[in-house]
Amino acid sequence: MAVETLSPDWEFDRLDDGSQKIHAEVQLKNYGKFLEEYTSQLRRIEDALDSSIGDVWDFRLDPIALKLLPYEQSSLLELIKTENKVLNKVITVYAALCCEIKKLKYEAETKFYNGLLFYGEGATDSSMAEGDCQIQMGRFISFLQELSCFVTRCYEVVMNVVHQLAALYINNKIAPKIIETTGVHFQTMYEHLGELLTVLLTLDAIVENHATLRDHWTMYKRLLKSVHHNPSKFGIQEEKLKPFEKFLQKLEGQLLDGMIFQACIEQQFDSLNGGVSVSKNSTFAEEFAHSIRTIFANVEAKLGEPSEIDQRDKYVGVCGLFVLHFQIFRTVDKKFYKSLLDICKKVPAITLTANVIWFADNFLILKMPAAAKLLDKKSLHAIKTHRDTFLQQKAQSLTKDVQSYYVFVSSWMMKMESISSKEQRMDKFAEDLTNRCNVFIQGFLYAYSISTIIKTTMNLHMSMQKPMTKTSVKALCRLMELLKAIEHTFYRRSMIVADSVSHITQHLQHQALNSISVAKKRVISDKKYSEQRLDVLSALVLAENTLNGPSTRQRRLILSLALSVGTQMKTFKDEELLPLQVVMKKLDLISELRERVRTQCDCCFLYWHRAVFPIYLDDVYENAVDAARLHYMFSALRDCVPAMVCARHLESYEILLNSYDKEIMEILNEHLLEKLCREIEKDLRLSVHTHLKLDDRNPFRVGMKDLALFFSLNPIRFFDRYIDIRAFVTHYLDKTFYNLTTVALHDWATYSEMRNLATQRYGLVMTEAHLPSQTLEQGLDVLEIMRNIHVFVSRYLYNLNNQIFIERTSNNKHLNTINIRHIANSIRTHGTGIMNTTVNFTYQFLRKKFYIFSQFMYDEHIKSRLIKDIRFFREVKDQNDHKYPFERAEKFNRGIRKLGITPDGQSYLDQFRQLISQIGNAMGYVRMIRSGGLHCSSNAIRFVPDLEDIVNFAELVTEEGLSEETLKAARQLDSVLSDHTRNSAEGTEYFKMLVDVFAPEFRSPKNIHLRNFHIIVPPLTLSFVEHSISCKEKLNKKNKMGAAFTDDGFAMGVAYILKLLDQYQEFDSLHWFQSAREKYLKEMRAVAKQQNVQSANQDEKLLQTMNLTQKRLDVYLQEFELLYFSLSSARIFFRADKTAAEENQEKKEKEEENKTSSEDPTPSSNSSALTDPVVK
Repeated sequence: MAVETLSPDWEFDRLDDGSQKIHAEVQLKNYGKFLEEYTSQLRRIEDALDSSIGDVWDFRLDPIALKLLPYEQSSLLELIKTENKVLNKVITVYAALCCEIKKLKYEAETKFYNGLLFYGEGATDSSMAEGDCQIQMGRFISFLQELSCFVTRCYEVVMNVVHQLAALYINNKIAPKIIETTGVHFQTMYEHLGELLTVLLTLDAIVENHATLRDHWTMYKRLLKSVHHNPSKFGIQEEKLKPFEKFLQKLEGQLLDGMIFQACIEQQFDSLNGGVSVSKNSTFAEEFAHSIRTIFANVEAKLGEPSEIDQRDKYVGVCGLFVLHFQIFRTVDKKFYKSLLDICKKVPAITLTANVIWFADNFLILKMPAAAKLLDKKSLHAIKTHRDTFLQQKAQSLTKDVQSYYVFVSSWMMKMESISSKEQRMDKFAEDLTNRCNVFIQGFLYAYSISTIIKTTMNLHMSMQKPMTKTSVKALCRLMELLKAIEHTFYRRSMIVADSVSHITQHLQHQALNSISVAKKRVISDKKYSEQRLDVLSALVLAENTLNGPSTRQRRLILSLALSVGTQMKTFKDEELLPLQVVMKKLDLISELRERVRTQCDCCFLYWHRAVFPIYLDDVYENAVDAARLHYMFSALRDCVPAMVCARHLESYEILLNSYDKEIMEILNEHLLEKLCREIEKDLRLSVHTHLKLDDRNPFRVGMKDLALFFSLNPIRFFDRYIDIRAFVTHYLDKTFYNLTTVALHDWATYSEMRNLATQRYGLVMTEAHLPSQTLEQGLDVLEIMRNIHVFVSRYLYNLNNQIFIERTSNNKHLNTINIRHIANSIRTHGTGIMNTTVNFTYQFLRKKFYIFSQFMYDEHIKSRLIKDIRFFREVKDQNDHKYPFERAEKFNRGIRKLGITPDGQSYLDQFRQLISQIGNAMGYVRMIRSGGLHCSSNAIRFVPDLEDIVNFAELVTEEGLSEETLKAARQLDSVLSDHTRNSAEGTEYFKMLVDVFAPEFRSPKNIHLRNFHIIVPPLTLSFVEHSISCKEKLNKKNKMGAAFTDDGFAMGVAYILKLLDQYQEFDSLHWFQSAREKYLKEMRAVAKQQNVQSANQDEKLLQTMNLTQKRLDVYLQEFELLYFSLSSARIFFRADKTAAEENQEKKEKEEENKTSSEDPTPSSNSSALTDPVVK
């Protein structure tokens, strides 16, 4: 191609060197290769999707639908072509009118009905602000204007239909006939006219039942009145207001006064300017009446039968036509009127659309009051009572109906599956098609019957305001499920249905053509030609022509109109005509199968009865066996969505959709999902805690629900989301278990067990919490103690040797203890960083306590006594062998007691002792934190093989040349290992820090009053020993309030404060414990001497008393010695062997050493979580 476009300069003689052929072959080879690769690629995709590709369609997943409705591309004029021009015109006019009516009906059903019905929805009374009603009506006016235009158009079409029919049926005397109409009955025309009248009737019924619409209209008119008084305030020109008010009056008169149908039939049908005469046309009157009776006869035979298709809708049309006939011709066939009313006994009410129900008796009596007077009141009353009894009987028979339909629909579904899986045999092709046709129609008939039962029952209850029983509600919901099951079966087998429908229509058309050709031959064989016979022949030819093509609605309409003309003059025998009519009915059904099934299975009415949804969900929850039916119910709830799109009273229909979505989801959550979550959680808890004494859970006695069935459900499609029950419950359990584990970390094992049980029992894939797990012996958490350290030191007692804290008192039968392992576990949970924070908290606590300590020591009563005691000791120490007299300490205690005691009998000295114990407890806690940290670090480091030779991972990674991320991770690991190694080796000297931070202040000259502390220690020890003995004695008593066996916090506190004041030497100079020991030994010797004297006298009572005294002295001596040992142990922590001066000297020497060694500096290690805290 490129060569041809070259300029002539480049032209040259082409030599065929074969290169082009080689090039083409290469390209062809490449193309073949590409095709092979592409084929294998497609095959791989097909294999990957193999499980989901197939003939079965899934209504939850498929984004693509298949439309089977044939579309007519030829116009009516092209379709209606025969040699008979007059007949062509007649058929064309009628066909055009019928098409127009169908279009109007479709517009009403899809746009106007829903627009009116949903007016006022989507906004609850509570959420509506003042003025919202008027705003909604303001938005709705344009819709009402469109409706007004629509109604006017309907009037014109009704008028035209009547005129066109009247023009055809006229007396010969008045004017020549257009075509011979004897025996020609255009029943289709009347049926279509009836459909249009039904549309007008329905609009009336919707408006009449719509109280909200009328209320808002009234409010809007009032608003307009107030605007009229002050137009400038609203920014409206006054001249525009009057036309608008007139327009509103027109709308109200035409649409809102319930006169839409009445105005239509009260039109002036007689042309005033000498055109068509209608009311005086007796031929037309007879034809009109005949057609109504014929349609009615067909309807009456089928009403209430299993083979009923659309007879109810036609019955409404017949009633409309009858009233129109009466309005035009002013004659009543009383017998026929009675027959129409008698139908009410068979069909008490008819649903026009959604929740709008129509009572034929009320309509006929209202529209034809003159005719109603002819009937006796008894029969009219009987119709109303029959309606009540019908409702009662229906309520009783509903359960039976459900059972029978359940069997019918299940067997029908099996037939559908079997015909779709069966291979078609060519020798029995026609038989197979007939079979398929019958199965499809049977499915549609079941759908129609079920739909009718649901709508009639629900709407009757609503209309007559009679409550439904729960049993009825459940039964109706079951029927809805069956309805959706039918629809889904058709959908599942879309491919088979699509394939079959085209074959079935062709087969039916073939049967019809055979019948027509027989009749045509019969007409041709008769040589007596007349105009009428030619009309018949033309009509049959037209029928044949239209059948030779796709089965579109227009073609089927022309066919029925043509046969109206073609069946006159007995062209068909009776035994031929009936099968032809059956074939045509089947053709109608099969051609529009999908659309008709969708219409019958449409559960849009459920929006108005959504109050049944909570009851339904409760039932599903109770009977979990068939939980899968939820899919059907949600499919029914989804049907409401397309109708809501027509709402015009809100800013956007999205608001209405969101409101509906929210409402349904709230009900689902409340009545199913949350209940399910709670029940599953309860079951898991009870199963895990079976070792406790729980309620009886024996399934044979208390029953059992298998809730696991809910988790095998596929996700349910609703709006733009999928509701996955399994995922919802899994998320709920994950969230609950996670939150509760964070609250009580020691329960992690229980929740892990519950997770595993959920997986085993319900197949739920749970997420691991990944929280730091605590051991079951966690004890009180470090964080808790830290936050409430003031409470902790007062409620717990310290044991120095075992390093444990024991609860002082408890309401339980056991006391809590805290040891190093608990603290280590807690540090492992929260990280080592918490240790510094804890010491900081302790420092803040000690500051407050030392302030109270200082105030006590500064108190005049105390200070004066202490100074006196110091002076006294200095004076008598040489005489007393440098020992502080025991009596002096006792005297001090008595003196303090005289100053006053608390309600529970404690002196100020006792309270001061408690203060020191609390300070000591705080120091004990700091010691335990350090030990816990070391314990935690050593536990963590135990996995390192050699602490002396730890590999540097960063260097190894660099050598191997691994990625930057790996290097970063290696450095992190090295840092962690070095931290742990250092921490496990040394730990931090928290005691030294807490001494260094307070000592300067304690030793400063401004706090000179604290220097008296060493002299108050002897009285304090006396108070402590007495308190300790009383606590230990309580251990053996029944009432153990205040019982204790250890309180080393006091010894810790005294040792700490003496260190802060640097008064170890001053205290030691008192030789207090020696003095106390000597005092008790002296007394014990005196008692022993007395015992020896008394044993000779043999005074038993006195001997017993002396034994008790001996024991008491022994106990006191033992307690003093225990205190002495505890204090000696506690002093070791604070390096009691050195004074402040000696420590300072040591510090200076160390600094000098560091200076000399600074020439050879060692690299500073990374700061760790266990380094010294900045104590403020």
